Amino acid sequence: MGLRELKMERTRQLIADKAFQLFTEQGFDGTTVEQIAAAAEVGPRTLYRYFPTKETLIVNFVETHLFAALDRMREQPDDLPVAEALYALVDSVITSTAVHESRVLAIYELAERTPSVQAQFSGIWHRWRAAVADEVSRRCKRRGSDMAASLAAATVSFVIDVSVHAWVESGGKANMRRLANRALELLRNGEVPFATPASKR
Repeated sequence: MGLRELKMERTRQLIADKAFQLFTEQGFDGTTVEQIAAAAEVGPRTLYRYFPTKETLIVNFVETHLFAALDRMREQPDDLPVAEALYALVDSVITSTAVHESRVLAIYELAERTPSVQAQFSGIWHRWRAAVADEVSRRCKRRGSDMAASLAAATVSFVIDVSVHAWVESGGKANMRRLANRALELLRNGEVPFATPASKR
């Protein structure tokens, strides 16, 4: 990363940090773009170049770490079992959550109170699941695996979502890795009910 790119990344991070500070203190709706720009010592136009909407100041963090987790999966050797490659993805999210505990807790609290943020989160999760499914399909290298790949991506998405929600509900006190591993164990052991067509009589 060159000097210019490094400076831009520092500015982006500073804007995001100041925004979260203000959102936490004043609420999402009670904070203006002008206030965030002033706190970060940049002009509103500069802020909009980095973050097109106020919502992206929140969701960009989640998007960055979700796709970083996908990159971690892509870095795994192609001959590694798909299940292990998927766990590398889960592990990356767990690690990011542990490193950024206070930020993740703040994000979920803000999202619960802000429908526009929830809507953008839904879009991010949809794009991310599709990208994970593509990677699973590529690794399977077999025809007819599109549905299986989509289900694998959806399953790992729900494992992460349910585990993070449980962790957030504990106030960040629960062990995120144990929660995720327990969720995976329930799936492996067949303890999660699935819809089954009624048998013919």
